Amino acid sequence: MPRPRKCRLVCSFPQSNYFKPRGIPLRELQHVILTIDEHEAIKLADLEGMEQEEAAREMNISRQTFGRILINAHKKIGDAIVNGKALKIEGGDFIMVNRKFECFGCGKTWEEPFGTGRPRECPSCRGENFHRTDPNKGYGRRGGKKMGPCGRGRNSEKTVPNK
Repeated sequence: MPRPRKCRLVCSFPQSNYFKPRGIPLRELQHVILTIDEHEAIKLADLEGMEQEEAAREMNISRQTFGRILINAHKKIGDAIVNGKALKIEGGDFIMVNRKFECFGCGKTWEEPFGTGRPRECPSCRGENFHRTDPNKGYGRRGGKKMGPCGRGRNSEKTVPNK
């Protein structure tokens, strides 16, 4: 029996979850599915330029696992580009990291679970003048809810505190 998969920490959902070649109707295209954790690996390694060791720590996985995720993601993206397929981003084994806020009025910092919307006020002074302190804003939407080991589903809404 194989070892259970370890959930990956993800800081944000993709801003767009579907890409396709221009000029070809979607119904005529084959598609490739890139998981949310593969998207996060691409973001950390290729966009932010992190070393694999550092990126693996961010996602709470081993460097070897990060490397495998990155290789799979590169293959899928290459397949979509070279063979003219649509690329859909959804699913995977991950847990979303909490968002951090700071109040300009009283200086209080606090965390909110991802997916709960912007808080209306500071929990300390009830002021409305506050901002996000973490750089990841979590745009986009989740893919289908397949059951997995990370909580309530593969696209678990369970959150963990930022490190």
